[in-house]
Amino acid sequence: MELLAEVGWPGVTTRSVAERANANLGLIHYYWGGLPGLKTAIARQAGEHAFDPVTEGLSRTTTVEEAHAKLIELLSTPHDGRTARLTVELIAGAVREPLLGEVLREALAETRDRLRLWIKKVHPDAPDGSETVLIALLDGMLLHRMLDPDLDNGEAISALSQFLPGRPPGGG
Repeated sequence: MELLAEVGWPGVTTRSVAERANANLGLIHYYWGGLPGLKTAIARQAGEHAFDPVTEGLSRTTTVEEAHAKLIELLSTPHDGRTARLTVELIAGAVREPLLGEVLREALAETRDRLRLWIKKVHPDAPDGSETVLIALLDGMLLHRMLDPDLDNGEAISALSQFLPGRPPGGG
């Protein structure tokens, strides 16, 4: 996964991974069945790295207000270049290679399922599809922050507060 973040999919080869791991090239083929299996495993791990902190963080909230605060926290967190690069590579790989696209679709479907269950607990009246909108919002903010690291997303967070149910933290 580190290699993917550093050099992207074109630099992820069985040889480069074996060299990075200081392992015999044959072990890569033995454990993952070659490059396609290796890339699939890396994509799964990268997907977990990108999506799990969000779903786990939100899943720990139990009220709309806590969820609101957690979303603001997630959107206010300083830009993480490594995670952003992994996310971009996941998308690029999914577009180029059908097997990687399948892995990303599975990861997104699992994330949507987890968020759907959580949303129904926190806000039972939320419309179907809210989980997809939530993921799209977070992805969009990541994209804007990735392309413009100096972006002050305070205005976007304030605007978001107008669309979320409940009151924002601090009663504003």
